[in-house]
Amino acid sequence: MATHSHRRFRLDRLATPIGVALAVQDERGRLRALDWEDHEARMARLLRLHYGDHAVELVAGDGSGSIVDALRAYLAGDLGALDGVPVETGGTEFQRRVWRELRRIRAGTTLSYRQLARRIGRPDAVRAVARANGSNPVSVVVPCHRVVGSDGSLTGYAGGLDRKRWLLSHEGVAARDGSPAVTAGSSEEPSVPAAACAFPPRRPAGAHAGGRPPPPCRV
Repeated sequence: MATHSHRRFRLDRLATPIGVALAVQDERGRLRALDWEDHEARMARLLRLHYGDHAVELVAGDGSGSIVDALRAYLAGDLGALDGVPVETGGTEFQRRVWRELRRIRAGTTLSYRQLARRIGRPDAVRAVARANGSNPVSVVVPCHRVVGSDGSLTGYAGGLDRKRWLLSHEGVAARDGSPAVTAGSSEEPSVPAAACAFPPRRPAGAHAGGRPPPPCRV
């Protein structure tokens, strides 16, 4: 288990069409985790795994700032808005290698796990790549949802297959019998325009998705 000094991370809750997103950033404005409110316990477990027991205190944010703005822009149809979001994670060197490669998969394209393994120079490590993909602590921004089965099936997704299906559809990935088509990471722009979605306006400073801001908590 990693051992780190005590840290204070900011937690913003953001209403989206597929549930309330939880965005955790450090004091330098780097995204440390992004998960969903119905998986908050899993997010806390990953933070403990990466930073140590009781090493992180989560302090409620006000729903403003560049990371939240980028998420809003992405959900409103600007699919490149997340490309410049700074990310910092724990994890092993192999995991971080996989996660770095995930950020190179362009919106509107997908890869299979085997293709991803080849991209990092580990063609025989498909299962390990799949495990690293499933352990990604930064959903959406590190787009593990863009990795699908070799036959184009959705396969698993820690946030739930409905969310994976919505994210891929939002990015313009053509569906086939309810599953996305593997596009082999094409560098071409997607031929199907990404659908914009209705997104709630920013709440005033001090307002939170659940009403009163939650107190700080340790994970």
